[in-house]
Amino acid sequence: MLVGVPRESFPGERRVALAPMTLAHLKKAKLEVMIESGAGASAGFLDAAYADHGASIAASRREVFSAADVILQVRALGANPEGWQADLELMRSGQALIAVMDPLSAPEPAQAAAARGIEAFALDLVPRITRAQAMDVLSSQANLAGYKAALLGADALPKIFPMLMTAAGTITAAKVLVVGAGVAGLQAIATARRLGAVVSAYDVRPAAREQVESLGARFVELPLEAAGAQDAGGYAKALGEEFYQRQAALMTEVVSQSDVVITTAAIPGQKAPVLITREMVEKMQPGSVIVDIAAERGGNCELTRPGETCQHQGVTIIGPLNIPSMLAYHASQLFAKNVSTFLINMVKDGALQADTQDEIVRETLLTSGGEVVLARVRERLGLEPLPAPAG
Repeated sequence: MLVGVPRESFPGERRVALAPMTLAHLKKAKLEVMIESGAGASAGFLDAAYADHGASIAASRREVFSAADVILQVRALGANPEGWQADLELMRSGQALIAVMDPLSAPEPAQAAAARGIEAFALDLVPRITRAQAMDVLSSQANLAGYKAALLGADALPKIFPMLMTAAGTITAAKVLVVGAGVAGLQAIATARRLGAVVSAYDVRPAAREQVESLGARFVELPLEAAGAQDAGGYAKALGEEFYQRQAALMTEVVSQSDVVITTAAIPGQKAPVLITREMVEKMQPGSVIVDIAAERGGNCELTRPGETCQHQGVTIIGPLNIPSMLAYHASQLFAKNVSTFLINMVKDGALQADTQDEIVRETLLTSGGEVVLARVRERLGLEPLPAPAG
């Protein structure tokens, strides 16, 4: 079975779905790999490195799609709004596609993939269970995003993070607030702490306190009830407008005392909740910084402009997009480990066998047999539920 890796076509995407060092794992599973020439160059992986690890190099994108049984991409379908249609035209019925697809926010491309007869697997829907940890692309990429967010905040702040005692006087440590103690938030906490800041963190889940405090940060307590703050798959859930309004009122004082606020709250398939209001920004000291990791989903800050850095009454608001792509070498390395583990889980005797009895397969299989098969996506498309399997 031949696995194909084309160059990413999403604007500004520097990552690649497979790194040379992961090819050995695929070889052991009796899989051959074809890489489009230059696919890894932006991440620091040249064609020669792939060839040295046993991959064949294709001269064109069309050659990869034409020859491969399975296509691996970082972004496909709904996660690549400008390029998915061109890629789909190169695919054939029965071909498998494995990538981040964002089907909960943009379900329409899934319907087109189904009509094409594609077997599509959405990596962003990997369930957060123990057995799937090595396949969890959202966590591996969020980890890097949290690290980079702390660096972006430190770079934009006209202060230093650590306390410094000098003959010219003592400089107090910067105060950093991290909103959301998921994977990205915890890494932002750890990185800001390593840089010497005094770090606080808030999360709607009281259970996050232990993780926050284990990293040396203070857990901010707000007298709010947030039962059911995450779903059965381990992802954050929306909590309603009334909850967010009460949360904002209580957070105003905490935010106003912070030099840097890093926001990380995202809900799969939905617009990011607004946690930092205009009023809160206006009570921050001039020179303060907000780094809004959730900018791709509209942002946790009311004033965030996705993809831009703006100023409001002296406060810098950074709305970075696709942060993992800024760290393309290691982001690709981690993504490649995730996607190769996911693929190998479905390979038997050198062939792809997608067993829907496996929870990981069942929860990520988006299209099969000419149908959109994932119930959540069918619902968003207004399609009738599929009949239950016989027996």
